Amino acid sequence: MNPEPAPELAEWTALSESLRRGLLIGAAVLAITLPPVMQSSVGGATRSASPSAPHASAKPVARRVADFGMQTPSPDVATLAAWVAQSRDNADADFVIVDKKLAMLYVFDSSVHLRGSSPVLLGAAQGDESVPGIGNRPIPKVKLFERTTPAGRFVAELGSNTLGEIVVWVDYDAAVSMHRVRATDPKERRLQRLATATPADNRISYGCINVPAAFFDDYVLTAFQVRPAIVYVLPDSKPMRQVFAAYSAAADSTIER
Repeated sequence: MNPEPAPELAEWTALSESLRRGLLIGAAVLAITLPPVMQSSVGGATRSASPSAPHASAKPVARRVADFGMQTPSPDVATLAAWVAQSRDNADADFVIVDKKLAMLYVFDSSVHLRGSSPVLLGAAQGDESVPGIGNRPIPKVKLFERTTPAGRFVAELGSNTLGEIVVWVDYDAAVSMHRVRATDPKERRLQRLATATPADNRISYGCINVPAAFFDDYVLTAFQVRPAIVYVLPDSKPMRQVFAAYSAAADSTIER
């Protein structure tokens, strides 16, 4: 016959049993209510959540593409615009692409949608760099082979030239700007050159990018009205990866067009 436990011992045993049951119930409630990453440590066993499991509310980031509408640009222009769209190299600013080989200008909004395109006049000489110090020389002293439109990526902005005309300064130090075409010398036939179907006669300027007046007012000025914009001038002969420092060589084959 077992002796009856002392009252103090019976009371302590009952209290211990009550606490044990309370802890078990609390752990069960936590296991139900806590998120999975916290449940992993309930009950003493520790395990890490799978790093590959996506969050239920995560949304894939939409891939930006260049939108040319109904137009079909040259492969170089299409590739560069696609790279700008995917890399966001334009820093959410409007931007312009100048295709020197075809003497064409394309104006895009910040979301890489084409606003408009136009033929332009460019530097008379082939070449992708400006002659050092050319911006400080009087125009009559600029030799024919020095009249190049430099290639590259330029942060351009509105300004005015020495004649008081509104221009877009592409490279201020080299005195290269975008401006309305000037038909001051009839022998140059600048307006007629713009109207021809071939780009062969569009090389006539001292290096500046001459734009038809209506297109300059309606599209170019709009792109630069609020803030500086980016101007990408494609090269005559250099590889694009050499002209644009951030351009990846892999873009030639991996960019979606």
